[in-house]
Amino acid sequence: MHGETPEYENLVHNGERIGHDAPVTSMKDRMLAGELYRDDPELRAELDRAARLTEAFNRGSAADPEGRLAVLGELLGSLGEDTWVRPPFHCDYGWNIHLGPRGFVNFNAVFLDVARITIGADAQIGPNVQLLTATHPLDPEPRRQKWEAAKPITIGDNVWLGGGVIVLAGVSIGDNTVVGAGAVVTRDLPANVVAVGNPARVVRDLA
Repeated sequence: MHGETPEYENLVHNGERIGHDAPVTSMKDRMLAGELYRDDPELRAELDRAARLTEAFNRGSAADPEGRLAVLGELLGSLGEDTWVRPPFHCDYGWNIHLGPRGFVNFNAVFLDVARITIGADAQIGPNVQLLTATHPLDPEPRRQKWEAAKPITIGDNVWLGGGVIVLAGVSIGDNTVVGAGAVVTRDLPANVVAVGNPARVVRDLA
């Protein structure tokens, strides 16, 4: 249905026109493929599911850590052994988030998992960290029509993201890298470095 609307046929993304010959797929399939998509009832249902589970996790009793862990395991795509997330925690879908073992996510993390978010083993995620996979068209008209897209974020093993770090869509951060508090990571960072600033830049090698 969406593929037959004039809005869809006239849409241009990254300089390429998406015409009537483009395959008609669900909005969820398009989202997961990194293509432009729009909200629809299926995706709203997925968002509602995540909202209920995050609410249950965030309101869970500190006296019942096993109960909180069970809710987190239901919410996320995968949760490594001995990894802990401190509430409040916020995400879009949950099932697009994969946390490796022995990790730690501090208070008030925001993981916009429109695309996959993968965090490796032994990662340390500071308070108020934002991992933002969502993107929007630069052209005003498709943005007005509520089209959006996403690119995955990958965080390697033993990475430390300081408080308030923002990681943008499509970024990968290599193993053992440290990102200083408040940095905005707009491009990939290699393994074994320290990066700081906005935009984040490498200031030290750790190898």
